[in-house]
Formats: sequence, C-alpha cells, structure tokens
Amino acid sequence: MVLTARAECFLVDHPDALRESIRRLQAYAEAGADVLYAPGPRTREDIAAIVSAAAPRPVNVLTVGGMGLRLSDLAALGVRRLSIGSGLSRAAWGGFLAAARAMAGEGRFDALESAAPFAEINDFFHEDRQRRS
Repeated sequence: MVLTARAECFLVDHPDALRESIRRLQAYAEAGADVLYAPGPRTREDIAAIVSAAAPRPVNVLTVGGMGLRLSDLAALGVRRLSIGSGLSRAAWGGFLAAARAMAGEGRFDALESAAPFAEINDFFHEDRQRRS
C-alpha cells in the first residue's frame, strides 16, 4: 500500500497556497506518508519549492494545459509522479463540443476531419497492451 497525502491549498485559492501546502506536506511526511501531493502549482518555482521541502519523499504533480512544462522539465525539477486528472477526458470533450457546435450552429462537418480512424485507435491500444505484456 502507498499512502499519498494531499494538500489542496492551490485548488481552493488559499491566500498563501505555497507556504501552507509545504507546511501540510511536511507534517504528512512526518506522519509517515509515502508520496506527497499538492495539486495546483503551475510554475517552476512553486513546484521546485515543494519538491525541495518534501525531500526525500516523492512528489506528485497534477499536469494541466498552459503550464509550459514538459515531462523532462518536471523530471529535472525532481517530480517523481504525475497525474493528469480529467485532462484527457476534457481534451476529448473539447473536440466533441467544437464539432457539435459547428454542426448545430453552422451545418459544417469539417471538424470530423481530425477524428482518429478506427484502425489508429485499435493499433494504439494493441501496441499499449503488447508493451505491458
């Protein structure tokens, strides 16, 4: 079992989200948490501060669009785990809504041109399954 402790200060707009997240994460580490998680920071500086304060415990980061950080950037900052939350489903819903609005509002179907062919979808899942076998 892995105990992941969360400090959601960034998500609830705490007035001093970074400081309070670090305080809570350090308390969770002292209590025995295996992984520390403060979802919400978006800057290199905040993430680096959390990783540093949490050391040597691994830190989990919630990745969102607009962060401007790649996987390699987060790894270089010392992040050990990533979550994407609802990111993939919201990206899919974004495409769905854009296509539906174009159809309903303008009678256009061109948004469907970017739809993945069934063969590509099947190949993706087949290759993923083979990698994990």
